[in-house]
Amino acid sequence: GLARGMRVLQVQGVLGFQLTASPARTLGFPASRLFVHCDRFPEEFSIIVTLRVLGVPTKRNEYVFTLMAEESPSVLVGLRYAPDKLHFLFWSQERAGGWQTRVTFPNVSLSDDQWHTLVLAVSGHSFSLTVDCSIPKDVVVETPFPASLSVKRASFYLGNRRRRKGIFTGLLRQLVLLPGADATPQICNAMNFNVATLSVPAVLQDLPVKPASNEVLKYPYETDTKVTLGSRPPCTKQEKAQFWFNASQRGLYLCNGSTWISMLEVKQRLDYVEEYQNLVTNSETMGVEVFTIPKVGLFVATANRYTPPGSAIYKWTDGKFVPYQNIPTYQAQSWKYFTIGKKIFLAVANFEQNDRGQEFSVIYKWSRRKEKFIPYQRITTHSARDWEAFVIEGEAFLAVVNHREGNNHNIDSVIYRWNPRTGLFETNQTIPTSGAYDWEFFTIGPYSFLAVANTFNGTSTKIYSHIYIWLSGSFQLFQSILTFGAADWEVFRIRDRVFLAVANSHSYDSGMPAPSNFYAINSSIYELNITAQMFVKFQDLLTYSALDWEFFSVGDDSFLVVANSFDGFTFSVNSIIYRWQGYEGFVAAHHLPTVGCRDWEAFHTAEGSYLLYSSAKEPLSKVLKLKTT
Repeated sequence: GLARGMRVLQVQGVLGFQLTASPARTLGFPASRLFVHCDRFPEEFSIIVTLRVLGVPTKRNEYVFTLMAEESPSVLVGLRYAPDKLHFLFWSQERAGGWQTRVTFPNVSLSDDQWHTLVLAVSGHSFSLTVDCSIPKDVVVETPFPASLSVKRASFYLGNRRRRKGIFTGLLRQLVLLPGADATPQICNAMNFNVATLSVPAVLQDLPVKPASNEVLKYPYETDTKVTLGSRPPCTKQEKAQFWFNASQRGLYLCNGSTWISMLEVKQRLDYVEEYQNLVTNSETMGVEVFTIPKVGLFVATANRYTPPGSAIYKWTDGKFVPYQNIPTYQAQSWKYFTIGKKIFLAVANFEQNDRGQEFSVIYKWSRRKEKFIPYQRITTHSARDWEAFVIEGEAFLAVVNHREGNNHNIDSVIYRWNPRTGLFETNQTIPTSGAYDWEFFTIGPYSFLAVANTFNGTSTKIYSHIYIWLSGSFQLFQSILTFGAADWEVFRIRDRVFLAVANSHSYDSGMPAPSNFYAINSSIYELNITAQMFVKFQDLLTYSALDWEFFSVGDDSFLVVANSFDGFTFSVNSIIYRWQGYEGFVAAHHLPTVGCRDWEAFHTAEGSYLLYSSAKEPLSKVLKLKTT
């Protein structure tokens, strides 16, 4: 039951206890309730806490829990939080009078209005703190946790130390003592680490259901809820945690501060695909990038082969893409849109030299005054194929794929780090690649990965592509996978499963007999095996010089579309949409006529969902609309 003054509050869809209105002693209970057969605190144990911290004043400490003897003001065991610090307290009775030891974990910032799960593992001299399943913080102290700490006539107190000063002002969802074990493996097998569950009180596990007309809720909870009707309203920080009911689609949506998240709706299903717009481009298009600039609109950048006229940016206007800006490029291969703080950037990968014999790719910055992209930084590249932008531990990075230098395909690709002081990208790390086409960055829990698609080493396309993991400030080799002219990696998730699909473009080896068809080969989907800590093959799909994969969803259904570009005889090849069908894997669902298909992009507007494909063989890209039922 609830102690006097305790309240159940819902924040970000998660329930927790608020303790501030309760008298301190009412939040206590005798330690004998837990320690029934032995009155000694365990020598090795874990403490698991799920909480949401409010901002704590600079000179203030708040207690998560304490264990105190009834006749003494001293804390036998306790956990308290200060701004950017967590303190674990324990009392050692091995000397006359005893003394208190404080183990401090610095740089623990929890005051971000988010839920966090902490696992504190204690064993002798060693103390380890894991926050949201990130890399553990380990502390070794001179004084070990006592081997025999008596809990006779002692009581636990939730959120206080038996007085009002230092009472916990946030929300508490989970507080668990696990004797004799490190709980980290039990907690860190969930996908949502922030609210990982080991033992949550029943009252907090589910939102209350509607009572019968003559009943009241057994456990009342409070939330500030507003429901908006009509057409789609804005979703900003001001509307966070507010609801919108879309009467036309019979859907209920929740604002997360930037996007309306579906809470209840009639799920749509993909019925068929129809041609929606023929997008005439400056020349053949090697890649497309769809992006949204807040308060400005939806855009697509096309990477076009020839200069002049270069590449172009189109803006979605009245339900169509219309020309917006031309940018001089040199056999552009791809674009990458990214932001750093409030700055908005668009990087182009140029494959050829300019008129002066200089070879570089360019980062453009969005000018809010001109409402155009303007040149910001030039970076020397070598037949660049792709850019990838990502953030690790708060730092921004930009990685370029260098395809070849002259006739040498075995060269370094480069990872650049953003320098906030100079406002420029600077070389951070080089990685050897072989005729590489693509970078793909992704995260799994606290770990960051970067996969490279190696295509050709000068004699063969049957070579290894590599997955790197970020450790100790740099990318290190994690796994190598044999590929055949790999042109693209696509990472995607289906529920709690993580997949990685490779597009294999052709099979060629100068030292081997020629196959009957260089281009009709399998592309593969790999799935992360948590136990083996590696990606293992899940499914092979026959493709025709595949150059791109794109994952998208419609309702509850998941899809992959492949860019088939050439079957050995013609560039007019069907590209295929595969539907996820669980145990069967991905099954072909729709065959789409394409010409030299190079790249796919999925995007959404208020009017519906679309696919855009670029053609590397004609100056015409197509927008297709997904028709649903």
